[in-house]
Amino acid sequence: MYRLPGSARLMIVSDLDHTMVDHHDPENLSILRFNALWETHYRRDSLLVFSTGRSPTLYKQLRKEKPMLTPDITIMSVGTEITYGNSMVPDDGWVEVLNQKWDKNIVTEETSKFAELKLQVCFRNGIKSNAYAFDFDSETEQRPHKASFYVQKDKAQEVTKALSERFEIRGKCKQLADIMSLFSSGGMDLDVLPQGAGKGQALAYLHKKFKAEGKLPNNTLVCGDSGNDAELFTIPDVYGVMVSNAQEELLHWHAANAKDNPKIIHATERCAAGIIQAIGHFSLGPNISPRDVSVTDPSDARAESFDPVNDVVKFYLFLERWRRGEIENSEHYLANLKAACCSSGVFVHPSGVERSLHDCINALNGCYGDKQGNQFRIWVDQVLPEQIDSNTWLVKFKKWELSDGSIEDNYRLTLLVPEVVAQALQSEEHHGCMTTVLLSSKDASVAEGLKWVHVHQTWLVGEQSDDQSAWFF
Repeated sequence: MYRLPGSARLMIVSDLDHTMVDHHDPENLSILRFNALWETHYRRDSLLVFSTGRSPTLYKQLRKEKPMLTPDITIMSVGTEITYGNSMVPDDGWVEVLNQKWDKNIVTEETSKFAELKLQVCFRNGIKSNAYAFDFDSETEQRPHKASFYVQKDKAQEVTKALSERFEIRGKCKQLADIMSLFSSGGMDLDVLPQGAGKGQALAYLHKKFKAEGKLPNNTLVCGDSGNDAELFTIPDVYGVMVSNAQEELLHWHAANAKDNPKIIHATERCAAGIIQAIGHFSLGPNISPRDVSVTDPSDARAESFDPVNDVVKFYLFLERWRRGEIENSEHYLANLKAACCSSGVFVHPSGVERSLHDCINALNGCYGDKQGNQFRIWVDQVLPEQIDSNTWLVKFKKWELSDGSIEDNYRLTLLVPEVVAQALQSEEHHGCMTTVLLSSKDASVAEGLKWVHVHQTWLVGEQSDDQSAWFF
């Protein structure tokens, strides 16, 4: 279940919408800067945790729309679901904790008495639903331990108070006092959760679990922008960053509860850029992303020792900039790329076609600037190296490409229009493959860098490109 054999050097726990993901940044620059920094300097010995109010369905949708990394742990549905790894294996222990103080029949019965409460809109076969009663199993935003509603802002306080009183009465009747806790997010969204649930309690549970196994992270940085992130900042001994675009409800909470805490800052940068700023502010590790370094030639700025991860990240950053036409169309760059590849090196395309690495580099001449004016991005994900002998490294990772763009704030769009319409309006193309690279230091100096010997790619399920001829490396 856990990728790391010991304690993580750093664990970042970040909200997604308007924290890690900036819906007002069509070029996705801040999250791409974070991605390159994380994969280069942290992936090998640290943990990335996404903590979101989104259900699993909407979380997976966001991954299709934005250039996101794969987290080690995903906390969803406002802290009521914890999953691990690529397969998103659920934490059964957390489910047991929540079950102790949750009765969905009481929630259904009591909330149905309030005409002011409307279920958060979801879709069945593309048809908008605004039902007042709900089925926990069929509505995407009504999760096993979360019920989500809309309420008018001027009615929110009155309804919250009355509903809390009803739950208290029902709790005493059933000898289950304090069955629920209520969280108001964004003024008009209301989530009903089990007592002891929420983003903060989910993180506290993880810390307790790690500590019991002797794997408590050396440092934890929590990141958020809204009121339902406030709990994250209450966990003992964590560092915290409220991104510059944080909502008033979180800023007010901070002023009232944590203004004298030196471990919590209000960044001057938006979203993921604010997270990078916090890493530097608290001296938690390197905070200069490869995307911030004006190196256009992947053979430039070699490290002081062989670094296969750095070589991989910089190569794909160069490939993106080459195809976007952001760097000079120079034979010098391609010549250096050839020099970094073994003359007998082979590239296996995801389609299964084999070509020499040198032939593939020659083909780059024909694709210079072919993505100019297009919101085309490349990023690498889960870059994990393994040294298999004194001269050879095997590096495995996911390579992703995103073309064009998604319309602004698809998260809210899908709550307002039928799913079929939302899909029609989304123009992005999102593709990915599993990549294995064999690198060698034999007969090479650190200044020259590692030699690329073999590159093998296979399509990830559901991520195949329709135009496979346009897929390079």
